[in-house]
Amino acid sequence: MRVDSEPRLVTAGAELFADALRAQAVPVTPVDWRPPTAGTEDELVRVLADPRRTEANASAVRRMLDSAAHLVDVVPAADALGLGPTDFLHAGPPIGWERASGPLRGALLGAAALEGAADSPEAAEPLFTSGGVTLDSCHHHGAVGPMAGVVSASMWVFVVEDPATGRRSYCSLNEGLGKVLRYGAYSPEVLDRLRWMSRVLGPLLQTAVRAHGPVDLKAILAQMVQMGDEAHNRNRAGTLMLLRELLPHLIDSGAPSGDVAEAGRFVAGNDHFFLNLGMPACKLALDAARGIPGSTMVVAMARNGTDFGIQVSGTGDSWFTGPAQVPDGLYLGDYGPDDANPDIGDSAITETAGLGGFAMAAAPAIVRFVGGTVADALANTRRMYEITLAEHPMFSVPVLDFRGLPCGIDTTLVVRTGILPQINTGMAGRIAGTGQVGAGLVTPPAEVFPAALHALAAAAPPLPDE
Repeated sequence: MRVDSEPRLVTAGAELFADALRAQAVPVTPVDWRPPTAGTEDELVRVLADPRRTEANASAVRRMLDSAAHLVDVVPAADALGLGPTDFLHAGPPIGWERASGPLRGALLGAAALEGAADSPEAAEPLFTSGGVTLDSCHHHGAVGPMAGVVSASMWVFVVEDPATGRRSYCSLNEGLGKVLRYGAYSPEVLDRLRWMSRVLGPLLQTAVRAHGPVDLKAILAQMVQMGDEAHNRNRAGTLMLLRELLPHLIDSGAPSGDVAEAGRFVAGNDHFFLNLGMPACKLALDAARGIPGSTMVVAMARNGTDFGIQVSGTGDSWFTGPAQVPDGLYLGDYGPDDANPDIGDSAITETAGLGGFAMAAAPAIVRFVGGTVADALANTRRMYEITLAEHPMFSVPVLDFRGLPCGIDTTLVVRTGILPQINTGMAGRIAGTGQVGAGLVTPPAEVFPAALHALAAAAPPLPDE
């Protein structure tokens, strides 16, 4: 409490106390504080005492913030990732067919039919039950995929590069919303759209990107945040800025005018198109921060529809997993909570980098898509400062006086405060073939952070008295 002016109080915990003070016209600032997660005290002491931690986290933050992201090419996944017709990547931590969720199964069945490995999606299931295919996480190949995140050989992918290091990341092209493969739909129109994307859209984009030269995605992300996008479920400004860069080269490509017009209409009419560029840009930045002994910074959050997993800089490639949660949000048509699958997708890489749910204050209109109020959007961003190591110097929020977005999730801060990272996300139908049923807000399962803390503590040097 200040004694040199009007009294002001900060309260933590009992809201009744704060209410009593407000009733007396005393200005009160509530703080969302909770005791550390039970049973983590000894491990917290060990990790916080690790002499490497401060510099390791500073290094992780520097590498993340210094990373650039340029779109340099668009190529088939077979060429970029070495995939054959029975090789499939998926979102989230590794998982086998027997535990795969409905939307992941639907996307895999559709992709198998797309690649000609089966005559139809319905006929493809024996391939997966017999082990006749290979499944692996997108993250293990420097790639990310939204929702089910399935990538197969004939799909075209964006190639994103950090010019300073030559490091690359990859993501498939965005199909739009509704009944699409990434939401687990595999009807004939879904597969026809994917074939058109591989036959027409991918080659056109390749021609345009090569003619344009590298497209600075980080600069677009910085601009779109100031224009009302949060780069996860709102990408309108980013999509149109990308189209502004590439459209002249599409027109000059020499391709049939009908194909160019169709490609332009598809991208302009798909507000989520830039999501599949923002994701690999975030992946590239966070991969730069991997593998720093003693660092407690989270470098990946990903979901496969069954498990939610995180990876931490100081623990290598280990996944710490718990059950994925069903988002709380808004539903399309007659769909409701019973129709929704638990959280799925690699798109939480945006939140891991300080965008998405961390940037909702920059995009308050997102509440019309995922639920909540404008006040909730502002509060979500403010709360994320409590669990992060830095503020992004390029991604700033006008309504917060251009304060940088919170970035660099710190495992120890999550465990100490009990505040979980906020994610906004689409919702896939739990039954294979359904498609999108809504969008909403979700957090990771709380147990993944103590699990990561346990591994960090095991890798920390002995305490002085040991």
